[in-house]
Amino acid sequence: MGAGPAGASLALLLARRGLPVDLIDASGRGGRPFRGEGLMPSGLAALAAMGLEPLPAAVQQRPLTAWSFFLDGQALFEAPEPMGSSAPCTLIDQDSLLGELLAQAVRLPGFRFHPGQAASDLLWREGRVVGVRLADGTTLEAALVVACDGRDSLLRRKGGLELESAPSPLDVLWFRLEAPGAEGVLDWLAGRFVTVVGPAGSYALFPSARGGVQLGWAMAPEQPPAPAPAGPDAWAKLWAGDAPEALARRLRELPAAAVQGPVRLPVRVGLCPQWQRPGLLLLGDAAHPMSPLRAQGINMALRDALVAARQLGPALLDGEPGAIDVAAAAVVVERQPEIRRIQALQEQEASRADLLRRRHRLRGLLARTARWSGPLLARRWLASQRTLRDGTAAIARDTGAAAMIG
Repeated sequence: MGAGPAGASLALLLARRGLPVDLIDASGRGGRPFRGEGLMPSGLAALAAMGLEPLPAAVQQRPLTAWSFFLDGQALFEAPEPMGSSAPCTLIDQDSLLGELLAQAVRLPGFRFHPGQAASDLLWREGRVVGVRLADGTTLEAALVVACDGRDSLLRRKGGLELESAPSPLDVLWFRLEAPGAEGVLDWLAGRFVTVVGPAGSYALFPSARGGVQLGWAMAPEQPPAPAPAGPDAWAKLWAGDAPEALARRLRELPAAAVQGPVRLPVRVGLCPQWQRPGLLLLGDAAHPMSPLRAQGINMALRDALVAARQLGPALLDGEPGAIDVAAAAVVVERQPEIRRIQALQEQEASRADLLRRRHRLRGLLARTARWSGPLLARRWLASQRTLRDGTAAIARDTGAAAMIG
């Protein structure tokens, strides 16, 4: 259930094994303007393990060149990609990646896609989940229901599985700066992910794989929905006030029509202690909603799917319910430690960012002493990024499914 990164990739991997797979998706795969775009080396490694290296040409993609940080208009430090990893962080259009996964899956005989269909309930028999009921009354029986239906997962609630939520220090207002009006900003970025922190607040901006620029403005969750400007011109003026001069000039020149948004995205972080019931398994945001910091949602979802396919494939081919439940439990045991570690690192990074947002004197001191403090902070930041970029361990290739790639 759910044709996001976890659901679409798992469906493809299981269908490659010759298993019958029904993929149900309520959204119908319409494009969303504010999807996560960052594939860290950990996510790229997962796709490679699925046999998707290099990324198919149909997937719009753009490798990042560097990460740059500015405080009160002053350059603090810059870290060039790939920062010691095997590959640079790569921005992708998530819709085109999902489209490619589905295009490969529909060519397999056991795969059926149900777009625009919503699940309304689970089917139970003698204490075991045996399928789903769709909103139109149709029922589909299955040896295993895998819920990849997002952070507000209906199937998680219907299965009686609890999400332990963690407090988040921020929400995000997302904007798109559309071409051709945003070309000046795009040229200045030169492929970088840029973070700007100043008296008015903090924001990050980066070139979108779909064209134009994405910009996320961080704000405290308790702030009202419209904390400052009303209108595109006022937002651009606010961003320019904290930006280095070369960027500020380009932001002030943005035509109003180029600024799309904002869309408020409440940041919800959590982890289910239990991801399964007999016949039911949660993956992706349904099991562990991730903070948007360092683009972990899509990367962890892909790694979930790869582990799930490897663990579940043989048991599903055998079809014995007890073996399927044992395999599902093995997925949880393998995935939970990495999720816990990544969420802890995200929390640490969010806390540091929140400190800089709130402590004006500290931020001013660092900006004034950037010549000396910048290199020191760069070393500390780089050391903290390795696990966020590469994951906690190498991910194994799914040999069973990869062997069936045509």
